[in-house]
Amino acid sequence: MKLAMIGLGKMGGNMARRLCRGGISVVGYNRSPQIVNQLQAEEGMIAATSLADAVSKLSAPRVVWLMLPAGQPTEDAIAELIPLLKTGDVIVDGGNSNYHDSVRRGAMLNGHGIGFMDAGTSGGVWGLDNGYCLMVGASKETAKILEPALKVLAPGTDVGWAHVGPVGSGHFTKMIHNGIEYGMMQALAEGLAILRGKEEFKLDLAQITELWRHGSVVRSWLLDLTADALEKDQELKSVAPYVADSGEGRWTVVESIDQGVAAPVLTLALQMRFASQDVEGYPYKLLSMMRNAFGGHAVKSAKEGT
Repeated sequence: MKLAMIGLGKMGGNMARRLCRGGISVVGYNRSPQIVNQLQAEEGMIAATSLADAVSKLSAPRVVWLMLPAGQPTEDAIAELIPLLKTGDVIVDGGNSNYHDSVRRGAMLNGHGIGFMDAGTSGGVWGLDNGYCLMVGASKETAKILEPALKVLAPGTDVGWAHVGPVGSGHFTKMIHNGIEYGMMQALAEGLAILRGKEEFKLDLAQITELWRHGSVVRSWLLDLTADALEKDQELKSVAPYVADSGEGRWTVVESIDQGVAAPVLTLALQMRFASQDVEGYPYKLLSMMRNAFGGHAVKSAKEGT
């Protein structure tokens, strides 16, 4: 099989590597040519200098896999690809796009006779060695075309990838996956913070997280990564208490509201990330002012620090 990989960042670049090593012929394009040249030299990837050049190096049915930021970059790439492709060709969006966009794009491309697959992709920087978990939405015909590549990218030919439903369902499934991830991470972080706070016990968090990895109910890959990090540094003094949030966590909470499904854990985990991003702390200033106004409670001066 031969396909084009557009966007060779951390995820796209490693996916191209895994595909090349698995016998898939990859044509690669990236705005920055350095990584293209590197993958050409190290993995035998076929270099392309533009989207048009990448398409010209493919044979029917031509498959173009996008690993670009969600939103306008993906939208622009699809618009540029439409006149370059023909009936029966396929575009795959492996980024973290909103599933509503994927449904719309799939319908639009279908009108041009172009197949579309939304591929929710999990695995991060470890995917190159361990394989990627792929949740794909597409027609049966399109999924069949991509099956050889999916089997190479996944942890195994029969595990770690699934055609979960029609166009849009892949990114929807990945969205919920990421929402669950927020809750799991928050629970681990809070529990370990409480353990650390029991100072008289002098608990070794590296020892405890390593202990939990073996036979406990909470064992998980997230726990594995946490245990590895704590073994190196339990104080985390070099890490700022700021947690970014991806669009998918927000979209999951919005979806729960739209469906009327209670999701307090996922919602609160998202809100805690917002709280970590609040540098000004204006709501807390208001709370302090109100306590002083109704109860005469002391207000800590900003000059005193926190």
